[in-house]
Amino acid sequence: MEQRRSKRFDVKLPVKLLRNGLRSITGAGETKNLSSSGVLFSSDIKIDIGEPIEYTIALTTSGEVDLHCLGKVMRLDAAVRNGCEPERPFEVAATVERYEFIRQRS
Repeated sequence: MEQRRSKRFDVKLPVKLLRNGLRSITGAGETKNLSSSGVLFSSDIKIDIGEPIEYTIALTTSGEVDLHCLGKVMRLDAAVRNGCEPERPFEVAATVERYEFIRQRS
C-alpha cells in the first residue's frame, strides 16, 4: 500500500546540481519522479546523504522557467558491480524544503 505524503508524478526534466552542503558542485541529471515534498533524479556525481542540496529543475524545454530548490539528500542508490566502484549515474532522493520559480530574462 502506498504511504507517501504527496502524490508522485513520473516526469523527466533536466536537473542542474548547484551545491551539496557548503561545497559548490556542478552536475547534471534528470528527474524520474517529482512531488510537492521531494524529487527522485539521476545524477552524474556522487552526493552526500544527509547534506543540504541546492538544485534547479528546468520546467520548460526553452529554459524560460526553472524551479530553484533547497532540500536535503535522503537516499543515494548506485549499482555496484563485482565489488568495484559504484556505477554512474547515481539515483538521488531529495526533499523539496524551499523553492522558487525563476523566469529567465530574454
